Amino acid sequence: MMKTLLINAHPDFRNATHYSIQLAQDFLMQFRVAFPNETVDVLNLYDTEIPQATTKELLGIWEKQKNHVHLNLKEQCVYEVNQQLLAQFKAHHRIVIATPLHNFNVTAKLKDYMDNILVARETFRYTTAGSVGLMTDNYKVMLLQASGSVYTRNDRYTSMEFSRMYLEKMFTEIMGFDKFYMVRVQGTQTHGVDIRQAVKEGHTELTTVFSKFYQ
Repeated sequence: MMKTLLINAHPDFRNATHYSIQLAQDFLMQFRVAFPNETVDVLNLYDTEIPQATTKELLGIWEKQKNHVHLNLKEQCVYEVNQQLLAQFKAHHRIVIATPLHNFNVTAKLKDYMDNILVARETFRYTTAGSVGLMTDNYKVMLLQASGSVYTRNDRYTSMEFSRMYLEKMFTEIMGFDKFYMVRVQGTQTHGVDIRQAVKEGHTELTTVFSKFYQ
């Protein structure tokens, strides 16, 4: 059985009224039915220390390592957290990300998390022809996203869904994941949208995608 990691990127991750949280709970329920003897590992980003790409943390640490400079105790602790996050990520062949859309993009902690796992020689490598993904052994990712606007109408909002574009390219083009799936509950703050219907459509889509996710 392929291990599954559910990454909850909602700042208010304990609040079950949020639509992305509801999608995550629906996913867990379907998982328990499909795989009663298995478990999902859950990572709540807003309840976890996530190193940042700053000169005091990741950038500074990587520069010191490049120059063979000894890390101080605080830097060593940050580096160990980074390594734990990276090892956890690589050990799971199914990644599920539950997140709201914040200003057309991913939440701040999710961006920090991506900075910890997008590591050369770990999840991708550089070649003379450009970067090549190393996560090619049947890895799949599913994005569960809730948004106030609708991004599937082929209008001005469609090209502003930077969260999907960023995550899809990072996972498939950079890290080499086999598949990227997306499930949306959208339009929850858009005039004229029937929210109950939008939620229903999102959960129906999740059921459809779920079976493909574990093929």
